[in-house]
Amino acid sequence: MNPIIDEITQEQLKPERDQFKVGDGVRVHQRIREGNKERVQVFAGVVIARKGHGIHETFTVRRSQMGVGVEKVFPVNSPVIEKVEVDRESITMRARMYYLRSRIGKAANAVKEKRVYMATRGGAK
Repeated sequence: MNPIIDEITQEQLKPERDQFKVGDGVRVHQRIREGNKERVQVFAGVVIARKGHGIHETFTVRRSQMGVGVEKVFPVNSPVIEKVEVDRESITMRARMYYLRSRIGKAANAVKEKRVYMATRGGAK
């Protein structure tokens, strides 16, 4: 890639947004502009895909709302996104979780969760 373009895109990258992976439950805080007002809207769901690299990287979040699946694609480095919170971490064996599209009800959000064991309880890993 051209070194000038590389230098410009490095300024636009937001490394603090790389803290989530496919399968995690996230809450995306997005700034919405309506006329001359601005507000923050939260979109919560499961990350089913991450695509691209560098400045062009995107991630897809899916949630089920009133029995209808809703998906949104967000650019990772967008200035419109204020923050991405991780609600729950998961253990996945795939790079894309498109099979969640065919699931209905509770099964649509069923992803193997990462368990955290406390050392004082002596839980098995």
